[in-house]
Amino acid sequence: MNISSVVVKCAPEYVELVLEELRASGQCEVYMHDELGRIIIILEGETTEEESEKLRVIQEIPHILSAEMAMAFSESEFSSEEGKFERIDASIVDGLNADDVDAKDIVYNGHLKDM
Repeated sequence: MNISSVVVKCAPEYVELVLEELRASGQCEVYMHDELGRIIIILEGETTEEESEKLRVIQEIPHILSAEMAMAFSESEFSSEEGKFERIDASIVDGLNADDVDAKDIVYNGHLKDM
């Protein structure tokens, strides 16, 4: 399952009309909007291709000036990488989450570039 947020922009005078079209399209869920013509929608699809097709349909709705993906999540995006990384010792996580640890005292001495 893939879930993405999309920022849609239309002229302020068309907000209500575009909201109606988005809701009627069956392609997305309208999350929020403002009076300036900015609309946030959520797309879901079994594949990235399905999401891309839904975005294309939305981009063709009259009075939409732009519709671009902002964030995306895929349940299986990293499944092929499972088991390739070393697990972090639970004591490290506990130490980082301890109430008496000040973030400025945490020293990071590594990088993920070569992993």
